[in-house]
Amino acid sequence: MNRISAPRRTASLSAQLVESLRSHIEAGGWPVGTRIPPEQALVEELGVGRSTLREAIGALVHLGLLEPRAGDGTYVRSASELQSVMVRRAGSAKRDDVLELRTVLEEYASGAAALRRSEEQVRELRELLGDAETAAVGEDASAAAGVDALFHRSVVRASGNSLLIEVYDHLGTALALHPGGPSWDATHAREHAGLHGRLVDAIEAHDAGGAREAAAAIVRLTRDHEATGERPAEER
Repeated sequence: MNRISAPRRTASLSAQLVESLRSHIEAGGWPVGTRIPPEQALVEELGVGRSTLREAIGALVHLGLLEPRAGDGTYVRSASELQSVMVRRAGSAKRDDVLELRTVLEEYASGAAALRRSEEQVRELRELLGDAETAAVGEDASAAAGVDALFHRSVVRASGNSLLIEVYDHLGTALALHPGGPSWDATHAREHAGLHGRLVDAIEAHDAGGAREAAAAIVRLTRDHEATGERPAEER
């Protein structure tokens, strides 16, 4: 039987460099989507040999944090291993499956937010509702989508569950990989805005059940709208 290798008492220079670069990426030193400095610049800045640097970069590529592009350098693909895994997995999943997962997370988070939210977090959600109305009037679909994403992340953060917040932040990146459905018409936009208002009202009132119901209805409206382009027949 093969023996299990004993752990090394000290980490190799390459392993230390992997941790250093990973921490730098996670802290936003190299934002996702940007090209990292060229090899020579990193060798001079970090004071390591080329082989050590290449070994560390290769490890980060394997982890999914970096992505080499032939003739164009190496780019930051994701900020953490968890994000890399979720983006890759969600990219191959059906849209309905991703939305179902989003429903599970947002429904729970909304209920928890209703129980744990602070007054400051309620004010932030109210402000984001106002920003959403402004974006809708301006008919800027990109701006509206951005505000909507911020709103839902704020709801999840109000849950106070740090692991849920991290998972949802990465899921938000994964959701962005999927193409959107038909443009929102006036009727859909009003219903969408109304559900968001109802969600904030429930969170402010410490109504966990109402918050979960509103959160699930928001994702259901999005899913049905993308599938048919028509207003779902729901009892209100």
